[in-house]
Order: sequence, then C-alpha cells, then structure tokens
Amino acid sequence: MEIITILSIVFLSLCFSLTLKLFFFRPAHELPPGPPRFPVIGNIQWLKKNSFSDFQGVLRDLTARHGPIICLHVGSKPSIWVSDRFLAHEALVQNGSIFSDRPRAPPTTRVITADQHDIHSAFYGPLWRTLRRNLTSEILQPSRVRSHAPSRKWAFEILVELLKAEQKEKGQVSDVLGHLRHAMFCLLALMCFGEKLGREEIKEIEEAQYQMLMSYAKFSVLNIFPSVTKFLLRKKWRQFLNLRKSQEDVILRFVNDRRKDSGEVLCYADTLMGLEIPEEEKKRKLKGSEIVSLCSEFLNAGTDPTATAIQWIMANMVKYPEIQRKVYEEMKSVVGEKEMEEEDLSRLVYLKAVVLESLRRHPPGHYLSYHRATHDTVLGGLLVPRDGTINFMVGEMGRDPKVWEDPMEFKPERFIEKGEVQAYDMTGSREIKMMPFGAGRRICPGYGLALLHLEYFVANLVWRFEWKCLEGEEVDLSEKQQFITMVMKHPFRATIHPRNDNN
Repeated sequence: MEIITILSIVFLSLCFSLTLKLFFFRPAHELPPGPPRFPVIGNIQWLKKNSFSDFQGVLRDLTARHGPIICLHVGSKPSIWVSDRFLAHEALVQNGSIFSDRPRAPPTTRVITADQHDIHSAFYGPLWRTLRRNLTSEILQPSRVRSHAPSRKWAFEILVELLKAEQKEKGQVSDVLGHLRHAMFCLLALMCFGEKLGREEIKEIEEAQYQMLMSYAKFSVLNIFPSVTKFLLRKKWRQFLNLRKSQEDVILRFVNDRRKDSGEVLCYADTLMGLEIPEEEKKRKLKGSEIVSLCSEFLNAGTDPTATAIQWIMANMVKYPEIQRKVYEEMKSVVGEKEMEEEDLSRLVYLKAVVLESLRRHPPGHYLSYHRATHDTVLGGLLVPRDGTINFMVGEMGRDPKVWEDPMEFKPERFIEKGEVQAYDMTGSREIKMMPFGAGRRICPGYGLALLHLEYFVANLVWRFEWKCLEGEEVDLSEKQQFITMVMKHPFRATIHPRNDNN
C-alpha cells in the first residue's frame, strides 16, 4: 500500500507540474506548425510507406499545408525546416552567430569524422575556424588553384579516354556519371596527395571511400539507442569499425608516403601534417584518424556533387540541343582556331549562365546539413528552440515562382543582361535567391573551385564532342535522392561525336 501511495503522489505531482507549465509558463512564441506526433516516436508521417524515400515530397506537402517554416519531430527532438528565402537569409546571414553551430552527431558519424574533427561537422568555434582557414588559405587560394591547371587537363584527358572507350565498345555512353566521378576523383586525389596516382592506386582509395560510405548507410541502425546497440549488435559495430580501420590504413599510407617525398608541390595532406589545432587552451598536432577524416572529406566534397552537377548540365544540353549549340558557338568565337585554355573561361558568358541555371534548377544537394540553434530564437514569429536543429530547402528556393519566372524551365538567358552575366551573389550576403553551396558562415568553402571545375569540364566536353540523344529516346530529367545528392532517376545516356575541327 505504501508503494501505491508513493506512486500516486509522484503521478499527481507530475500532473500538477505539467499543468503549471502549460497554463502559467507558456513560452511567448510557439514552435512552427507541423503534422501530429506521438510521444517518443515523433511524427506519424514517418510511419507512412515511402516517406523516407520521398522526403522532398513530404516536405513540399507540409509546407504547402502549414507555411514556409515547419516543425518535424524525430522522437522528442524538434527539427525546423525552412523553405522561404527571406527567413533563410535572416537565419544564416543576419543571425549567423546563432545558427552556425552543428548538432552532436550520431555515433557512426562521430567515428568517420574522428569525433567531428572535420570542417563539415565541427562545432562552431576555434577548431572549425582553424580547419577552415587552413583549407581556404593554403589550397583554395587563387594562385594555388591556378597552379593546378595542368592537373585539370590531366583529369579531363582521363575522362575523354573513358568516354571514347565506352562509345567504341557500346556505340553509346551509358555511364556518364561514373566516368565523371572517376575523373573528378583523380583530380581531387592529386590535389590531396600531391601526385598523379596510377589506376590501381586510385582504385584502392576509391574502394576504401566507397566501402565506408556504403557502410555508413548500411549500419545506420547502430545510431538507434547506441548504448543498447553497442551491446546487442556487437558484431555489426565490429564490422563497421573494421571498415573504418581499413580506410585509415589506405589513406594514411598515401599521406605517409607524401611525408617522405621532397617534392615542391604543396598538397592538402602537407598542410594537415603540419597543422596544429586548439584543444583546452593549448595546441596539438592532428591525429592520424583526424587527418584521414579531413582527407576523406576533401575527396568526397569535391567529387560527387561536382560530377552530379556536370551530369545535369550535359543532360540538359542533350535535351535542348540549341543550348549546346549556343555554348559551342560562343566558344568558337572566343577561342578561334587555337586550343582552349582556362583563361578563355572568363569570356564565356553563355556558358556561365548555363552553369548557374543548372545549379538553380538541379542543385546537387536539395538540403543543407543540419544547423543547431545556440539560443532560443524567434524566426518568422515562431520559436526555434535552443539546441533545436534547423535546415533549409535549397531545391525549393531555386524553384520559387515568386522569384523565378517559369521556374521549372531551363532558361540560361535569365542570368544574362546586356550581354553580360548578371552580378550574382553566390554567397547570399545581400539576399538569397538560390543557395546551391549554402550561405552565411557555413557556406561551402570550396564553392569557387567547384564553379571553376564545372565551367572547365563542361566547356571542354562541348568543345571536344557533340553530344546527342540516343535514337528513339528522350532525356528524362526525373530525380531521385542518392545519399546526400539528387541524381537523375534514370541514368543519363548519349552518343558522343568528335568535332572534326577541334580533333
């Protein structure tokens, strides 16, 4: 009886506390609206079939119903989603200090990022600033980027050989994205490790990266109640950690080989080996696992999104041949009879417009990574709670009919005014109309390099080949989510025909 009495008192006390909180201590602002949710489980939206596979469709439906800022719950944690460009600017630019942090990552992410010691996932603070400054001041500075012009030419020739070989064997190119990824990976590996690696060496690093990426998705179940899964799923944890160890062994071998090299070319691995990071009011050198995470981040960030973006551009130029023709004719007028050089890119106005239009219409990532609010903040009259996560619907902003006329149409001319590319603010400092690289303090530090790679590879692909649709087929621009990027639902296929006047 005493136990029952005690339990009754505890229950009544909890009810009384909740009543006081609801009626007398209600916050001045409420959370953004959203769908109904169950305790512990969160929103019932995730119980519906295919909700995870069509996340963009779910978000689009919810914003149409509830407005430009909504709240979802995974368990009891609120996750805010924003589709309005003005609210995005207010959060990321005007209140950048509040919304520039990252949430605590799940256990498997902490493993592959060496406990969030990479630029993407690091908490906002001295560590993040040190890592980002090292990348931007050493590898991404303009003179260093220009010095890699021969590297880009080498990687492009690798791509050409792959395209020609498949065209000769099959009469068509059906693995455009795969060839683009390989060529971009070769280029990024050279910038990372400082040398042109052989086919087998590249394959070894690619395989280590791919296996880690696949395992990250495969073992996501380990993030559910990790204190329990570490005991009940010990075998899966061991498999996951072994894959990470294999990745570390492969990448560190190339880093250590670089350490012994006396070459003069500064690469990303060089900068990491000498870098000191702040820790508890002192500095220390990076650990091997941290160097691996940073090199892996560099390779992944520069490979897949760029290759995906190039595929979207080429697919649109095959679907709309007049756009490809205009790009080629502009190049002929600028380049003439000589071989095309990187310096020519600055005068290719229409090409730049095509790249911008593709980034608007087909951004490789349709969402940003989660940001964390460091304080209770009001956004659009609604509460974003401290430690709550917030994300931004990049894909929807680039297709907003209030901003873009005929937003679903591919019209590069919208970026041209009086024969020049409009002065478009890619950083979103003044305003946000689209943000394929993010905005504010957490904007992708390599967006300038990414734009150069897009323009360089697209220009050379059109300069070297005429791309045509397969006979009897049409290019299907349907989308599907693949890991963090939005790729073509049906692989892009085409035939390539060398332009005799250039080859």
